[in-house]
Amino acid sequence: MKRLIRLICLLVVVGILFISQKSTAYAQNLESHIDSHLAGETETRTNINDAGTAQTPDELKELNISNDLTITYNNGNGELAGSLRILLTLTLIALAPLLLVMLTSFTRIIIVLHFTRSALNTSTAPPNNVLIGLALILTFFIMQGTLTKAYNEAVLPFDRGEITQAEAIEKVMNPFRDFMYGQTQTKDVRLFMEIADVEWDGALSSIPNYILVPSFVVSELRTAFIIGFIIYIPFVVIDMIVASVLMSMGMMMLPPTTISMPFKVLLFVLADGWNLIIGSLVKSFY
Repeated sequence: MKRLIRLICLLVVVGILFISQKSTAYAQNLESHIDSHLAGETETRTNINDAGTAQTPDELKELNISNDLTITYNNGNGELAGSLRILLTLTLIALAPLLLVMLTSFTRIIIVLHFTRSALNTSTAPPNNVLIGLALILTFFIMQGTLTKAYNEAVLPFDRGEITQAEAIEKVMNPFRDFMYGQTQTKDVRLFMEIADVEWDGALSSIPNYILVPSFVVSELRTAFIIGFIIYIPFVVIDMIVASVLMSMGMMMLPPTTISMPFKVLLFVLADGWNLIIGSLVKSFY
């Protein structure tokens, strides 16, 4: 029995030694295989141009070493390589719905359109897809000047290498800040300034983005509900008239909304309601 145990231990030790020698040989072969695929020898530099020799923005943007993902800096003025640009672009695309709702006129438009449909008592006409599509089209129409300004002042100079990433982000936000500030009520800004315990001198430049954005959203919600209330008034009058007529005729079991809906649609068509509502809604941003 003792001989059997000694034999097993001996076989285990021999196996461990064999595996370690095989792993060392594999690592040496792998290291030599990797070395054979290097861009150059260890004593030979792999960059094309010397540091600080770029004269133009185009030369600064050129890849100077043999890596696929590179960040190059020249006196603190760096620019992301193409792979990181793609990553940042995909991140912005993922956040696009949130930015579209929070930083543009989309919130006010979609709420007013839903109020209009509810006032007409047509639960599925127009359908949600049509309302969202109409809200998107009107949003791009209203935000056209802001988007063009942001593209000309931030995207084009950044693509030409004239400004850094931080400057580009700041210049992109400036047109949106001007738009949001023009639609935001002062009391909403002061509310969030007091909550954040930040002093405000009344200027746009002293309002941080984390305060301006919620102030803008609250103002948009207030304005949208005020417009929705005004839209509801004539249709509520029609409901009251129809209900009074039905009560006088003794038709108490008949829902008034069933009879009033055709009259609401007729009034809306005769008054050219979509033209009035959409026109007034768009003009509210100017």
